[in-house]
Amino acid sequence: MASEQPKKSQLYTRTGDKGESSLYNGERRAKTDRIFEALGAVDELNSSIGIAHHYCVKSNNGLAEQLIEIQCNLQDIGSNIATPRHDASEIQLRNTAFDEGHIEKLEGWIDTLDAQLPPLRNFILPSGGESSIFLHQARSICRRAERTAIPVVEAEDADESVGKYLNRLSDYLFAAARFAAKHDKMEENLYKKAKSGREASIQTRAL
Repeated sequence: MASEQPKKSQLYTRTGDKGESSLYNGERRAKTDRIFEALGAVDELNSSIGIAHHYCVKSNNGLAEQLIEIQCNLQDIGSNIATPRHDASEIQLRNTAFDEGHIEKLEGWIDTLDAQLPPLRNFILPSGGESSIFLHQARSICRRAERTAIPVVEAEDADESVGKYLNRLSDYLFAAARFAAKHDKMEENLYKKAKSGREASIQTRAL
């Protein structure tokens, strides 16, 4: 008796095989469109925060719940970007709106973390242990996600709050990285600029 063929997976649709994909409003665009560039960068950022979250859970530094909330917000940002604001129905706009309140909450978290850290007088290099390093990596990816989202916001395809949130998120991730290093009793590497007769170097400092 021949074995039954497995049911086709929903993971692939074949509809994007010609280099196009659909937005939430049903519009199809090339996968090289700026909207998909922004969506991909935000997705990559979310994945990198997932890695940082793993190490923050391991170190029990108190950042894990905030990172989960941020990941959920990034999912909502993706929905907003995938729904061009000038070409969507009222219900689609309502379902994908991104609340400015998320930005205010991030700012509160930044203030709380930064108040527990020594002031910066030098650039620092990504350092400070596992949690800190992966938070720094997420910060770098966040900067790129912001750069890809700005043209979408400027074209009024996404809410201004999306660009503001990504801008503030990179600041949060910087403060969180330093806080994680302090929690783990790790040192951060301060960058010392090259001067005449001396090469660039680092100076380690305990937080």
